[in-house]
Amino acid sequence: MRIGVTGAAGFIGSHLSERLLAAGHEVRGIDAFTRFYPRGRKEANVAALRAAPGFELLEQNLLYGPPAGSLAGLDAVCHLAGRPGVRTGSAATYEAGNVGTTAAVVEGAARAGVRRVVLASSSSVYGPAGGRVAEDADLAPLSHYGRSKCRAERRASELAGRLGVELVVLRYFTVYGPRQRPDMAFARFVASALEGERMPLLGDGGQVRDFTYVEDVAEATELAVTRGTDRATYNVSGGAPVTLAHAFGVLGELLGTAPKLDPRPADERDPRSTAADLTRARTDLGWEPRTALAEGLARQAEHVAAAGSLGA
Repeated sequence: MRIGVTGAAGFIGSHLSERLLAAGHEVRGIDAFTRFYPRGRKEANVAALRAAPGFELLEQNLLYGPPAGSLAGLDAVCHLAGRPGVRTGSAATYEAGNVGTTAAVVEGAARAGVRRVVLASSSSVYGPAGGRVAEDADLAPLSHYGRSKCRAERRASELAGRLGVELVVLRYFTVYGPRQRPDMAFARFVASALEGERMPLLGDGGQVRDFTYVEDVAEATELAVTRGTDRATYNVSGGAPVTLAHAFGVLGELLGTAPKLDPRPADERDPRSTAADLTRARTDLGWEPRTALAEGLARQAEHVAAAGSLGA
């Protein structure tokens, strides 16, 4: 198949592109090379991809209109590009970066004759929950980011139904691993530990997260292209929720050092706990998370050590 990946130079997008190529697909990556990464980080993410047979990379900002020409000849598009992070922007910037780009991709796919769009959404759409949430749970996002992902899902569904495009939605839960964005918790922990700096910790560390290794996310996304049911939504998580304090403890042991934590008040935009019911993904996609937290964190720590610098 010929598959497009928006956000191909980013954290998850670069791993997904590698997986699709390894499976024998042709990949057209689209990325705007935005400022959410240090200079050169995204270029490093796709350095090996640029030389891979079957891969092409287009630099394009999806905010500037439906990319019909960029999607021509593709069988499917995995839309991972968007405005990331819970605390990095206003409602308007999230609206443009997540809802606007999603509409552009679905409209562009319809114009280009692309059969299927796989939309990367987030566990942030759920808000507070007392246990494992299934995909049909009520949505109650706490942040501008979560609300924008809700609206992106709804807008994509409306457009896909009207324009005749198949749509599969994936809700990712707290993704980690090599090439993680530098603003994310594990990346900040590693940087603070290796540089001997204090790390701000929002809350008491008792927050529970269903951490998901990035290569497991890439596998679920690949399977959604070929096995996902049209108009279905799937949770994608590691399946073994733990506290943030526990995860930091594991990572500190792997690094042989840990930063001093600087406790701060919890952010009301962050739910106290996230945990996914994976029944639908297991049944429809035949997908199961493969990577235990300690194994995935070891790979992330090894990647930083092998890179030789935090900016690599």
